[in-house]
Amino acid sequence: MSYEGFDLTGKVAVITGGNGGIGLGFARALAAAGADVSVWGTNPEKNAAAEQELQSINPSASSVQCNVANEDEVEECMASVVEKYGRIDGCFPNAGIGTQNQKPFFEHSNEDWFSVLDVNLNGVFYTLRAASRQMVAQGEGGSLVLTSSGTAIQGSPKGQAYAASKGAMLAMMMGLSVEMARYKITANAVIPGWIETEMTSGLFGWDKFVDNVMPRIPMRRWGQPDDFGAIAVYLMSDASRWHTGDVIKIDGGFSIF
Repeated sequence: MSYEGFDLTGKVAVITGGNGGIGLGFARALAAAGADVSVWGTNPEKNAAAEQELQSINPSASSVQCNVANEDEVEECMASVVEKYGRIDGCFPNAGIGTQNQKPFFEHSNEDWFSVLDVNLNGVFYTLRAASRQMVAQGEGGSLVLTSSGTAIQGSPKGQAYAASKGAMLAMMMGLSVEMARYKITANAVIPGWIETEMTSGLFGWDKFVDNVMPRIPMRRWGQPDDFGAIAVYLMSDASRWHTGDVIKIDGGFSIF
């Protein structure tokens, strides 16, 4: 007999950056738990592949091409999800990019800085604003789940733009958790450890990095996108309706060792 608190049947989730990596890990589990999932991404081929995979789990799954750094696109895409499914119950602003140019902080240009914040911070703002507006209008609560990073709580040389965006997400989440509580909307953030994704593939192929980092992970393995499925289901489910304002680390023990 399954626990009914984790049943997401009838609920709708939007996952930005959901066509791969942690976002797809979220989406797989949410779809398996019964949710209608809409994954957003900028790459049409990856979107189509993710949609096909997710529809094999739950035929209602869909994908949307969206650049979250574009305010108008976010508003249009959120409206299209509501038109298709009639509601939004969970929003996972997971889309993000890393610092593209690894160079000293004092050599960073305005473009280096804002190109990251446009996606990782402004995009999260646009996405959460549109989703929370819909949830408040529905009057039935909802879940906001932000994907932050260990760089928000640990030093990140040459990656200050990325770290700043992820740290700001934690502050945004805490403010939302207090303000949205009156609407029965929870807000929480996940801090992943070192996960095998396209973003980390270059580092994981660098022997010096692997030799230095792997001994600092007590679980002695890299994380996988599917390691994030259970937390997505829990945070979107009725089981977590009194759980808000939290920062949840899923990192194999890296941050405490």
